[in-house]
Amino acid sequence: MVSRRPIFRLLAQHKPLRQLSCKQTTNRYRSSQRRLPSLAHTSASQHSSTSLTKYLGWAALSLLAASPLLYKMATPDTLNLDSLSLAERDQQTKQENAITDASPMRLRMEKFVKEKQMEIVQALEAVDGSKFQVDEWQRKEGGGGITCVLQDGNVFEKAGVGISVVYGSLPKAGIIKMRANHKNLVDGEKIPDSLEFFAAGLSLIVHPKNPMAPTVHLNYRYFETAKPDGTSGAWWFGGGSDLTPNYIFDEDAVQFHRSLKDACDGHNKDYYPRFKKWCDEYFYNKHRNESRGIGGIFFDDLDETVQDKENLFAFIKDSLDSFAPTYTAIVNRRKDMPFTEEEKEWQQIRRGRYVEFNLVHDRGTSFGLNTPGARVESILMSLPLTAGWKYMHEPKPDSREAKLVEVLKHPKEWV
Repeated sequence: MVSRRPIFRLLAQHKPLRQLSCKQTTNRYRSSQRRLPSLAHTSASQHSSTSLTKYLGWAALSLLAASPLLYKMATPDTLNLDSLSLAERDQQTKQENAITDASPMRLRMEKFVKEKQMEIVQALEAVDGSKFQVDEWQRKEGGGGITCVLQDGNVFEKAGVGISVVYGSLPKAGIIKMRANHKNLVDGEKIPDSLEFFAAGLSLIVHPKNPMAPTVHLNYRYFETAKPDGTSGAWWFGGGSDLTPNYIFDEDAVQFHRSLKDACDGHNKDYYPRFKKWCDEYFYNKHRNESRGIGGIFFDDLDETVQDKENLFAFIKDSLDSFAPTYTAIVNRRKDMPFTEEEKEWQQIRRGRYVEFNLVHDRGTSFGLNTPGARVESILMSLPLTAGWKYMHEPKPDSREAKLVEVLKHPKEWV
């Protein structure tokens, strides 16, 4: 087989044709024509040399014309989509096309949580009268997020509304662990060494100043793995919202649970009782034998075994849409109520229990803090500015504080 190296050495002396204008090519061709006639007046002894020169001139021109094809054969195709990561594919898609209902779910979820973040921030700013600090960040492993925080406002001591969009690669150990709950995580029984994944979500926490106004938490998220061609592999949704008051107001509890039940019932009548029970069980301080708050809904791993992707996405959107009008109505009723120093102290004790749950039992906090490249400030955004612990504190019998503890130890059905 003839070696291609001489050809490549020849090509190395020329620019690729795509960098050579049509005018330059024509001029080179005409220049060669002007030189060739002068060779006819040479001696006969030079005739064979002249023929060889003509041949080499045309051969070089032919090779130059063919150089793009040969160059492509000799160099890797950097635009080959198979060589792009999932994050690079999605970035390219977003640059070239608008996000529509036909776009991949991961891009639709990213767009949705970004829109809802700004809507919620604006609704909370309208209540407080102060502006959020907006902190946009990037993750070197892929993706990033926007963390919006309001601290020491007029109504809210601390409020955080954050979105994160994360690209990464699951190691083999992580694939095996996840496969316990998701058998379709990989095709067949062979476990790959790694698997690309995408995760996007919106998280929110609000701690009001007035002890009569309840703390609220919210999180809605989407996770999927990617096949080698960039299409979706395994996927699931998770999320929920829960209320943590310091003092029980039945009106608030009923309104909060009613809005969540309405969102659930619009998709499946079994959702609310199932997810309400799940919430009571999840947000439970085992070492205190009491719930963190009065609950709401909580769910995880909702995939095709529950409903199809489009219907689950519609449920997520309805649940998240119901939040702002419900919670702002509750806060507006309570933010200006009078309170005593003792009631403020009780708020600090309840916040201490809130911190205990987040740092000891919450899986999301634990997962985030143990993830390489984790952004700690965003993960701990949920913690209040102030909290308190009093040794062996017990509320007085038949007090409003004791009523709250009774509900926390024995969750109620509010609707």
